[in-house]
Amino acid sequence: MSSPIDPFDILKKYADPESKVYKILVEHSTSVKNLALKIAQKNPHLIIDVELLEQAALLHDIGIVKTYAPDIGCFGVKPYICHGYLGREILESEGLQKVAPFCERHTGTGISRLEIIQQNLPLPHREMSPDTIEEKILCYADKFFSKTGKNLYKPKKLKKIYKNLLKYGEGKVRKFDEFIGMFGLYYVYEE
Repeated sequence: MSSPIDPFDILKKYADPESKVYKILVEHSTSVKNLALKIAQKNPHLIIDVELLEQAALLHDIGIVKTYAPDIGCFGVKPYICHGYLGREILESEGLQKVAPFCERHTGTGISRLEIIQQNLPLPHREMSPDTIEEKILCYADKFFSKTGKNLYKPKKLKKIYKNLLKYGEGKVRKFDEFIGMFGLYYVYEE
């Protein structure tokens, strides 16, 4: 019997624990994990693999270390939009085949193969939309937390989430609304 993975060991392998990107990865991913687990707890009828969800939530953004996003401490060569498939490659190389797909299926509310082709995105031509219930929960929870700003633990207001998603089309907003319908809304926002 193999021992369970420690997501923080994987994060430390790819990001220096003293670096800005490591701090951001840990804070953001912990916030996403906490919300994802809360969603799982509130929806027991969905039969969720909680251990898989927790691991995926902590590792879903590992690919940012290979992108160029200096404002969050990333000095790789690929555009930020590539972080999903790059994360999948990292986790597959670590033998984490069950967790790896979460990396490329959480961006926005998912990216279809058709969108990748039509928009000429620098991504592999494959479906990158959440498929499993765990992937959908992670994708949804991720929308509430930023990797920039002063407090990465503070959830975004709904109007900001909608504004960000609307940049990519009304279909993204409708998908987010579907997630709300599936899982509920777990934050009360003060204006």
